[in-house]
Amino acid sequence: MKIKDIPIENQPRERLKRNGIDSLSNAELLAIILQKGSKNENVIDLSNRLLSIPNFNEMSIHELQKIKGIGEAKSMQIKAIFELSNRLNSKQVYNKEITCAKDVYENMYFLKDKKKEHLYGLYLDTKNKIIDKAELISIGILDASLIHPREIFSQAIRKSAKSMILVHNHPSGDTNPSDEDIDITKRLMDAAKLLEIKLLDHVIIGEDFFSFREKGLL
Repeated sequence: MKIKDIPIENQPRERLKRNGIDSLSNAELLAIILQKGSKNENVIDLSNRLLSIPNFNEMSIHELQKIKGIGEAKSMQIKAIFELSNRLNSKQVYNKEITCAKDVYENMYFLKDKKKEHLYGLYLDTKNKIIDKAELISIGILDASLIHPREIFSQAIRKSAKSMILVHNHPSGDTNPSDEDIDITKRLMDAAKLLEIKLLDHVIIGEDFFSFREKGLL
């Protein structure tokens, strides 16, 4: 069935206008973004098929284009909307006062769905409020030989931060720190002392969260 053959009152755009954004399914929301399906599949069926693919939101443009019905334009639309969502999620902490690791987890929970490790820095003012937004520092397995303190503390200096919190995810969902996580944290603690910028915590996000400070490791 083509999208035009669906009664107009049941088409995503009409339902959005009539009932509001909350009334639409994920497939209908994606259908509005993609606008068109393919020769043999309407845009809602295409959207349902895409959403059934595991970790669809983490696929690269090249991987997306291997899916039947997805060309260059649609793959770019898909990547753009997920990237925008990630960026807006990372800004949820703007002007947010951080009082505990749970506050960090609740504002950075989007990291739990990442297939690769992402390291973010949260830079705080004198009232423990986030300055500007969460800053992405690196993507990939944390490696002390690759993560240089200057990459982390240059942002703290630029923002005139009084303290900071490191946040990264474990794609496995297991939040127990690795030996590398512990080594990096100790190394950055030493650097923070020299720069007189307090490292308040290092939070690992997975199915739950792990706080170096709350576990007495910081």
